[in-house]
Amino acid sequence: MSKPKIVGVVGPTASGKTDYAVRLALEKNGEVVSCDSMQIYRGMDIGTAKPTKDEMRGVPHHMIDICDVNEDFSAAKFVKMARGCIDDILSRGRLPILCGGTGLYFDSVVNNISFTETKSDPEYRESLKKLADEKGVEYMHGMLRGVDPESAEKIHPNNVRRVIRALEIYHLSGRPKSELDVEQRGEPLYDAEIYEISRPREELYERINIRVDMMIKAGLEGEVRGLLENGADINSTAMQAIGYKEMAEYIRGELSFDDAVEKIKQETRRYAKRQITWFKRNKNIIRINI
Repeated sequence: MSKPKIVGVVGPTASGKTDYAVRLALEKNGEVVSCDSMQIYRGMDIGTAKPTKDEMRGVPHHMIDICDVNEDFSAAKFVKMARGCIDDILSRGRLPILCGGTGLYFDSVVNNISFTETKSDPEYRESLKKLADEKGVEYMHGMLRGVDPESAEKIHPNNVRRVIRALEIYHLSGRPKSELDVEQRGEPLYDAEIYEISRPREELYERINIRVDMMIKAGLEGEVRGLLENGADINSTAMQAIGYKEMAEYIRGELSFDDAVEKIKQETRRYAKRQITWFKRNKNIIRINI
């Protein structure tokens, strides 16, 4: 029995994924399912480069603006909701086009990864949170690298919640999270044709720098101030996003404005490098050098 056809458009930030996905959708009677871990949050528009109505060009986009900034949103929840969107699009005879650079979210949907519940140890987790406060995020990331280097490669040091969860899983199971993740892969549900948008590294970095400058002009500082004034938790996953974390540091007087902007550019370039590494492992991807 043939599997339903879907298309994926992946690649590093600022590579041009959104434009390519929209053009495909217009050509192929498709709808876009976003696979971006930060565009899910309401009120985070500028810093996540959320597509505007003009950029969407009338193409329906799903999995954008689906939760509040203080909501604890997991990959398991994302997969369940995204598959619901895909099934709905297919039922209407249209083509689902998954678009985004969050490798974990994208792969979890396409590779039919099941998220079995792992036990938790609240006391151990609290001790790790205290350790993170005392010794910093890099120390915690080093702990993870010592027991699970593969997960450490995938999880950014600033994402303390995920670092702690990976350490907790190792503490409870005695096995790395990365090893358990492989066991949770099922038979793929879809016939996925995946395109990676790539550019020469220097050109990509220049596009990132220009995009950050455009975000600043568009009012990123005001967006972050508004979120904080409306009760956004500075320690939430959403507020650890690149652009928001650095701008919040400026607002709190921990960085100068120019240093915050430069740090956003630097962190975005580093993130793009990790995205390229992530998708490079998938040998079935069709690479398109724009």
